[in-house]
Amino acid sequence: MFQDNSLLIELKNQLRKKKLIVEGIVKSTSQGFGFLEVDSKTTYFIPQKNMKKVIHGDRIAGSIEIENNKEIFHPEKLIESFLKIFIGSIVKKNNCIYIRSYYPYIRDIVFHRYKTSISRSWKNGDWVVAELKKHKLQNSHHFYAHIKKFISEKNNPLSPWYVILSRHNLELTSPIINSIELLKQTIPNDNRVDLTSLDFITIDNCYTKDIDDALFVEKSSSNRLILTVAIADPTEYILADTEVDFIAKKRIFTNYLPGFNISMLPKKLSEDVCSLFPQVKRPVLACRIIIDDNGNIIMDKIEFFLAWIKSQSKLSYEQVSNWLEKSGSWKPENIRIEKQILLLQQIYNIRNLWRQKNALIFQDRPEYRFHLSKKWEVLKISIENRRIAHKIVEESMISANICAAYFLEKKLGFGLYSAHTGFDIFNAKNVVLFLKKYNISYSIEEIMTLSGFCKLKRLLNQLSNGYLDYRICRFQSFGEISIFSKPHFSLGLSSYATWTSPIRKYSDMINHRLIKSVIMGNKRITPPNNTIISNIINRKRKMRMAAKEIEEWLYIKFFKNIDHHNKFYQAKIVDVFKGGLRARLLKNGAFIFIPASYIHKIRKELICSPECGMIYLRNKIYYQVSDIITVKILYINQEKKTIFASLIN
Repeated sequence: MFQDNSLLIELKNQLRKKKLIVEGIVKSTSQGFGFLEVDSKTTYFIPQKNMKKVIHGDRIAGSIEIENNKEIFHPEKLIESFLKIFIGSIVKKNNCIYIRSYYPYIRDIVFHRYKTSISRSWKNGDWVVAELKKHKLQNSHHFYAHIKKFISEKNNPLSPWYVILSRHNLELTSPIINSIELLKQTIPNDNRVDLTSLDFITIDNCYTKDIDDALFVEKSSSNRLILTVAIADPTEYILADTEVDFIAKKRIFTNYLPGFNISMLPKKLSEDVCSLFPQVKRPVLACRIIIDDNGNIIMDKIEFFLAWIKSQSKLSYEQVSNWLEKSGSWKPENIRIEKQILLLQQIYNIRNLWRQKNALIFQDRPEYRFHLSKKWEVLKISIENRRIAHKIVEESMISANICAAYFLEKKLGFGLYSAHTGFDIFNAKNVVLFLKKYNISYSIEEIMTLSGFCKLKRLLNQLSNGYLDYRICRFQSFGEISIFSKPHFSLGLSSYATWTSPIRKYSDMINHRLIKSVIMGNKRITPPNNTIISNIINRKRKMRMAAKEIEEWLYIKFFKNIDHHNKFYQAKIVDVFKGGLRARLLKNGAFIFIPASYIHKIRKELICSPECGMIYLRNKIYYQVSDIITVKILYINQEKKTIFASLIN
């Protein structure tokens, strides 16, 4: 009926007579053709032959022409190229070198090699960083790319790690120290308290080399517990604005990845000179904390000072947990170590009770660890639960960070604070409306206060309703870093500043320097600037994305190498999309996607609601986020790094 529409015929005749020029973004498809997206409502078809002139994401201009009664877009001018610097692999053909992009929507495009300063005998599959130099819409017969950096050979078992890290512009190796003189620096004894005779102990993973905290507990004459937290002091070796300081400032964090770690500091420092090895004298920044019978920290008695310590024993979480839980054969090597473990357990018990009443505690969630062979193959994936020893150390570190926040606020009025503001006004309204559906009554004003937020979270913990937790978390604000003291709603604390991992986190190094400046009596102490906060946020985001991609790749590799057919898995629903649901396998932590067609055969009877985190069948709740389901692996899409599964009813 549209073929005889006079207005449409007239419009088409006008288009034939007068060229219509439009501008938009190129969107490619897996079938080879694409579309020009002008705005949210207007798109034009780009046939396969025309797609060969452009790249997915390009902003371009061109003309619309009518061909076989269809509006066809013809690219003519490049406004802005989507692709600038990219990851690719070398393709050798007829003694010529080409580059194929790593990105999914651009893999069909082959880039001709532009001149490069890198002298290398290139091999098929070599991974490189390349930069687009010439675009086809810039009067060029080909796309040309300049090779900026060699990443890895194809057969290097670490190439997936290197490619993903390079994609996010992250370092591939730990820094190497250039200044040997740095390690020869003599630390003066006169400004440090000698605590080498005390029974400090460390508790870490058995494979930890960068040991940054040691603990010692004693009882006062009034029978109060006194906890001394001693933290490795890299700032004694690393002066501000030196070569190593600039390295740390750029890296911001130690990057913990499946298989290996890429340290923030040179390993000579983080895993040797600064690490709190047993029976070795080390400089530390220490905090002495007095705790009363109710678990309160006596804030006006907090003391920060410089010291020397000598750890008496390197213990592991597994050893200590087994002993306290009365399992296994391990036991402390002497009565002094045994006493320290039991006193630390006492501190955990009373501080944990205090936080349950006055703040908030973490919910136990399992962590999954990849076990890799020497050839970087996945041998197995194990579940690592937080046990009593983990909680003992965690409680001590939280107490120390509460003290640092108080000290910095009182002495300087600034520092680097970890903050979380709970709900903004818009989401607070949504939370109140949502809770009413479950007969839970709160006012907007109440849940926007720290005490009200804590009250709500404690109630949710008592209800143990995973779906409610999920929905409330979706309304919460993101955490932030602040120069000035702010509450941390997620911890239920009025102020929080970390300083307990200075060989792994640059922000903790900054707080170390600020605390030490106060101790040393410096008068001119300047606050951190907003640039460092921006760098911390951006770096954390990049590292999380890289770690997630590496884990996805390892899961794909793991399932490719095992017989997963006809096996059933328990999984927990973690998200709902328009086209299906996402779940996590409880056994090994892998994320799977179940398309709607594998949830229920009659698609029109099923509604997937991402906003509610629910799936409705015939207008009744069928599944929701946090439900435990049984699934079967269908197939693995290696290109999209997705494991597809079906629901077993």
